[in-house]
Amino acid sequence: MKLNVLRLVIVSLACATAFVVITRVRAQKSFPVQKQFANSSFALGAPKPAQTPVSTASQEPTVEQVEKNIKILNGMPASQLIPVMNYFAASMGRRCNFCHVNNQGQWDYASDTKPEKNTAREMIRLVLDTNKTLAGLKLDPIACYTCHRGRNTPQSLPTLPLPLPSPPPANRSAGAAPTGAGTPGAAAQASPVPTPALPSADDIFNKYVAAIGGQGAVDKLTSRVAKGTIAQANGNSFQFELYQSGPDKFGVREISGVELANFRAANSLFSFINLKAQYSRPPRVRRDKLNDRDVYVLDGQTTDGRRMRLYFDATTGLLLRRVTILTTVIGLIPDQVDFEDYRDLDGVKFAFVGRSATVEAGNPTSTRTFTEVKINVPVDDSKFKMPAAAAKP
Repeated sequence: MKLNVLRLVIVSLACATAFVVITRVRAQKSFPVQKQFANSSFALGAPKPAQTPVSTASQEPTVEQVEKNIKILNGMPASQLIPVMNYFAASMGRRCNFCHVNNQGQWDYASDTKPEKNTAREMIRLVLDTNKTLAGLKLDPIACYTCHRGRNTPQSLPTLPLPLPSPPPANRSAGAAPTGAGTPGAAAQASPVPTPALPSADDIFNKYVAAIGGQGAVDKLTSRVAKGTIAQANGNSFQFELYQSGPDKFGVREISGVELANFRAANSLFSFINLKAQYSRPPRVRRDKLNDRDVYVLDGQTTDGRRMRLYFDATTGLLLRRVTILTTVIGLIPDQVDFEDYRDLDGVKFAFVGRSATVEAGNPTSTRTFTEVKINVPVDDSKFKMPAAAAKP
């Protein structure tokens, strides 16, 4: 698919993020972004009403209502535009200016001057039409990455010579009986060790709550004030301050779309306490390995329509990784955060390091490190007032 993407300018006010005060920014941003005011809430684990989807077509504008010259992705929620465009970039191994016009640093996203943009539309239509056929056949859908795998032109020919197949587990003549089979006096084989039963999802959630300090300590959480740094793969780094009071009261500040996405992925620590309520139904449980650790993986649908996989250390019970998968009309888009360096704060453990990985081709990873965290401290109400809108010239 001859397609590249840009980071189109849009920030979803319906998605959760943290209040951030940027105190130092170094390194020029690699692309233009539009700034908006963002407000959000993260659960502290306090009792709360049942969650409802935060990103559905009925609750937010569609992409063609927000952007100009949308011809194929009509009806897609506007908040999905940045993830979809980043997914195109990751699939193609290209950047924004492959399809979009940039005149001396000024982007003209709506322009159809470049023929690659119309080619991209045809390829998107191909994916959509193909998936309609596959749905009728009850087969898994395809996406851009299915064929492109980070290349502008898909590799359609196998690379020769082909790799040799692995040898069979036993090298014996066809029809020959296994050693000891039917042989009098042959040593009996040991019975296979039964696989231990898996814990239930509730068992894993309860062990996690106990590992971070217990439900009693969690229920006492009322506020958080934190400072830290963000280091991005593109070389940008900056400091931040974060304020929260109660389960859903946050401050607001003018932040860019890229910063907002990074903070949503790397700093939403308090949303990882009341985990059970984030699933719309009990998730499936399986065993796996994460690096050298045995983990239990919970896999299920969230209340906001995403798929979420949580990786818990089988020994300690702590959360090690979260993967969320956004379902869009052009495919499934993953987002991953790894949690490290758990520390005790007044009886509750929090991960002080979060490593985020996304499909953003030009800036695929970032690391958030808390340098100072205080919980259950007073937070001035002025932190949560929306700044006055700037006067139009």
